[in-house]
Amino acid sequence: MFGHKAAIEFGIIGLGHFGYALASSLAEAGKEVLVLDNNEKKIKQIRNLTDNALVVNDLSKETLLDTGIQNCDTVIVCIGEKIDVSILTTLNVISMGVPRVIAKAISQEQGNVLEKIGAEVVYPEHDMAIRLANRLLSSRVMDYIALNNDISISEIKLTDKVAGQTVLESGVRKKYKLNIIALEHEGKTTTYITPDLLMSKGDYIVVVGNKEDIRKFEEYLRS
Repeated sequence: MFGHKAAIEFGIIGLGHFGYALASSLAEAGKEVLVLDNNEKKIKQIRNLTDNALVVNDLSKETLLDTGIQNCDTVIVCIGEKIDVSILTTLNVISMGVPRVIAKAISQEQGNVLEKIGAEVVYPEHDMAIRLANRLLSSRVMDYIALNNDISISEIKLTDKVAGQTVLESGVRKKYKLNIIALEHEGKTTTYITPDLLMSKGDYIVVVGNKEDIRKFEEYLRS
């Protein structure tokens, strides 16, 4: 059908933001990349960087075999949002005998399933949030970054309202629906946030959540 039978270093399935950025970076680094997506416009765009970009209307095992993706040394499945498609596609690629299969996950539950079927798992949004948190804490350049219309990453300085409380006791997650992704205490930063982690006045935390929930938590700290 497609005729790509020679060995290729990397195969990428899915051209969302993560997949496109990954494919672009690898191709610009001189790596040979095979890219699959059902969006013809995205495939045309990526063809500026690699000739091995194919439009596929489905991700059945038969279609994947026809593309020759089983000849890749490493395949990255970048379909995090459609969980059922992500898992089935990853399983199909693994069953083809690809030496290394990496899959994007958007939740811990999805990641657990992908790991059980034999894939390496990456959490791009979570990892990016942690890197951003570290940058925010080290530079103090900005108070927040908007991820979309509703969700933001925000740096918050803690007051005596939560001093001496653990993360669990503070209600940051249960009451305000915010996830803490980093905490700085006396100049030292940790991204290993556990329910029993103690918070102190003057600490900085970086949270991810709804803008309105962040505002409510900040108001509580100031009240």
